[in-house]
Parts: sequence; structure tokens; C-alpha cells
Amino acid sequence: MSAPPRLPDTLQVFERGWLSANNVLLFDGGEATLVDSGYVTHAGQTVALVRAALDGRQLGRLINTHSHSDHIGGNASVQRSFGCTITVPVGMAQAVRHWDEAALLLSTAAQHGERFEADATLAPGDRFVAGELEWQAIAAPGHDMDALAYYNAERRILMSGDALWRDGFGILFADVLGTGDGLGEARRTLEGIGRLAVDVVIPGHGAPFTEFDDALERAFARLQAFEADGARMARNAIRACVTFKLLDVRSMALDELPRHLDETPLYREANQRFLGLDPEALASWLVKELERAGVARRQGAQLEIC
Repeated sequence: MSAPPRLPDTLQVFERGWLSANNVLLFDGGEATLVDSGYVTHAGQTVALVRAALDGRQLGRLINTHSHSDHIGGNASVQRSFGCTITVPVGMAQAVRHWDEAALLLSTAAQHGERFEADATLAPGDRFVAGELEWQAIAAPGHDMDALAYYNAERRILMSGDALWRDGFGILFADVLGTGDGLGEARRTLEGIGRLAVDVVIPGHGAPFTEFDDALERAFARLQAFEADGARMARNAIRACVTFKLLDVRSMALDELPRHLDETPLYREANQRFLGLDPEALASWLVKELERAGVARRQGAQLEIC
């Protein structure tokens, strides 16, 4: 693996572990901009990280890449703590305005978030200055149909959110839920990103990296596998989101797991559309998968995170 990429002195990345997405803090003199705010239960940690890095400077603005809980969960706490404005992708503005927990995938995936108000929006093609650099908003649908990535052409830096990671991309919820063509949009997003001149990627999860072409190759391979096998895509979504839930609650009653899987819209729809298992069979498969991966273990009547 290559050495960590060199980033401008005006840009600082907080690499977070799950449950929270990475945060990017960009400095313009005495004022700063934060990109994404982490999950709601980690909001205190987000505020502490930002406060320490600000070192007396003012946080003027918080910008989101997309609407998912691990990216917007700390918005309200950050705004209360620093008095900043909040800017969201234009496509998610209505869901935020009406606090539509299904559209924000909160109730859909049994996740949580604290309500906030958006002060401004960004649309594809819009530009803004942060960290003494000009960034362009790039449409990045697929994982989230309204997502934006932020690109600086001068330093060839891409803040990719969950559209591109070192080893893939975020769950394609639209396909799993049957609400849209996430596969097609993700392919178009990756093709568009691939036409950019990029030296450094700052992903929504994981360390910043320079292996842009390799990451694109892996992402296209993953996309092709999902296109060929929808069940694989559904199993990935269920496994990842239940792991997220376990990281939040730390343990779940084994006898309650089938009901949880059947009552949570994401799991129910993924199962009905692609797997066709009864809730008990789905739960049994899932527990074995999480144990095999070293993610969780059975402790008596509980399933606990490792």
C-alpha cells in the first residue's frame, strides 16, 4: 500500500470508524467548512473532534454529500455547538424539510437521526470555495440517488462520499428496495468520475487514497457482480445494515431477529425481491454469515458484536 496522500494544509480529514462517515474540515483563514457529520450516537465525538481542530476558529458551514444517517446524524448537534449553516444536496431538501424518515432511509433501515433544518442547497454543477480551493458539485447517484461528490480540479482532489471507496461503494438501496435503477446510475456515476483527473480520493469511509484507477476497477467489478446476481446484492445489503445496527445497539436477542428482519422494510423487501426465505431461515443464514466473518457471535440468547 502506498504512503498516505499529501493533502493541502487547509484540509483535514477525520477518518471515522463505523458507525460514522468521515468528516472533512476545510479552513479559510478564521472560518471553516465541515463536510458530513457522522451518526447521531457519535455526535458528541464529532463535535469534540471539530472543536479541537478549529482551535478558536469559527465553523461557518456544514455541507453534506448525501442524506444517509451516518453522514447527517450529527448535523443538529454540530449546528447547536457552532452556530453554522447547513447545506444539503438539492435533491434531499424536501425530505429534510418534511423530515421524511422513509425517504431519508431512517425508518426504512431501522436507523436514527436528529431532525435539522437546511439553510441552503447545492445542485450538480454548483461551485463553492472551502479550504482556499474551489470545489464543483458532481452528481453521484447510485448509492443515494441525490448524492453529490465534490471535486477540486486544481489539486485533483475528489471527495467521493459513498460513490467510490478504495474497495467498492455504498449499498445500492434503490435496487434492493425496488424504487429505482441504482445499478445503472452507479455505473454512470463511476464512468463520469473516471473521466475526471484525480490524484487523491477522500472517500466517505476509509483512508484517503491515491490508487484511483485501481479503485475504479474494483468498483466496476463489484458492480458487474451485482448486475449478474441480484441475490448477492441483497445479501450484501442485509449483512451490512444489520452489522451497522449491531454496532449501534451492541447486541440483539436471537429470538427477536426474525421479527426484526421481517418488520424492517429494507430487509423485508430485499428478502422478498431476491431471496424468498422465511424470516427464520433468513435470520439463521445471517447469524452464520456474521459469525463466519468474525463480525458477531452468539452469547447465550444474544447475538453480540465482536
